[in-house]
Amino acid sequence: MFGKADLSKDGDNAMTKKLAGRWVGRTWGEDSVARADSGSGARMTMLAITCAAVTAITAVTPLTAVAKDTQLNVYNWSDYIAKDTIPNFEKETGVKVKYDNYDSDDTLQAKLFTGNSGYDIVVPTSNYAGKQIAAGIFSPLDKSKLPNLKYLDPDLMKLIAGADPGNKYTVPWAYGTTGLGYNVTKVKSILGNNVALDSWDILFKPENISKLKACGVSVLDAPDQMFAAALHYIGKDPMSTNPADYREALAMLKKIRPYITQFNSSGYINDLVGGDVCFAYGWSGDVVIAKHRAEEAKKPYKIEYYIPKGGAPVWFDVMAIPKDAKNKEAALEWINYIETPQVHAAITNEVYYPSANLEARKYVSKDVADDPAVYPPQDVIKTLFLLKPLPQEIQRLQTRLWTEFKSGR
Repeated sequence: MFGKADLSKDGDNAMTKKLAGRWVGRTWGEDSVARADSGSGARMTMLAITCAAVTAITAVTPLTAVAKDTQLNVYNWSDYIAKDTIPNFEKETGVKVKYDNYDSDDTLQAKLFTGNSGYDIVVPTSNYAGKQIAAGIFSPLDKSKLPNLKYLDPDLMKLIAGADPGNKYTVPWAYGTTGLGYNVTKVKSILGNNVALDSWDILFKPENISKLKACGVSVLDAPDQMFAAALHYIGKDPMSTNPADYREALAMLKKIRPYITQFNSSGYINDLVGGDVCFAYGWSGDVVIAKHRAEEAKKPYKIEYYIPKGGAPVWFDVMAIPKDAKNKEAALEWINYIETPQVHAAITNEVYYPSANLEARKYVSKDVADDPAVYPPQDVIKTLFLLKPLPQEIQRLQTRLWTEFKSGR
């Protein structure tokens, strides 16, 4: 990579002198230069040297300009990368990574739609990526520079193609489900040992969720996730385009609003670990992270994640390169690096989200690979429904209804 080349200012001067000397030697020959000791011969010699220096500087300058472009700006979800992912990439490529976080797709989308995001890699959820692709936000991928795409699961790539036809713009970072996270110890002490924790009834029936308010109820601040689950629960298409369905879902949601103690899309991990909430409608890997952190801290309670029976949302977070990216070449290197099986396995081992990289699973720790909360069994996968791009008018409706729901009006 360019960052490995020594193209500092002193290096430029040394290289210019070397190139100029070589040019003069090749063109004039040492004897010719020696004989041109006066008059026009001397002037011609000086002209040749000057031209050689200019030519050498011109040849070096573009390389120097590229060499300075050795920072990659990445914008990704929080708690979503292994500790050694960035250091190893920097060591391998010479490219420095500036890594920033967000906690909602709406935050990312607002930045992208300004037309000057400042990032080379972003990681939207596939249903949002579909909208952004339609809006012309991303650059198509040069797949000739992405040999590690060969490791991707063709069946999962077909699913992603629902948002990105032909997989032209995106490559999956990870995928997961949205379901129910519990402080099992506290919840069972309130609802009883025989309670069915893998049921949407815990969240959507007021008589159940009301009992958990005292120990803390958290739901994602994500209207697409909440409305999809609510629509599914009331027997509607989770990806409905009928405005009446959303109003019916809102009416049902309003019945549980008094018992929700926070809307949170990232901090609920620590809240579960710290015992500040006992229930979270959240993302699979986040709850599993909380489970392991609680175990490491030797907390006196158990945290578990459940995929509700009958179906739940499944989603893919995908890497994409904005059209205004300043370092597209390094962005392609990053994508290919992430799809190295050992690299992606290390991420899964740390954040408990699986990847679409089939080869990577061979390197995933056995306890993670065997965890159904991370890798759902096939019979469960068949019940999941993929979040897809929705028409703009439905997106606006979701936003309005979500504001109404959160306000408690």
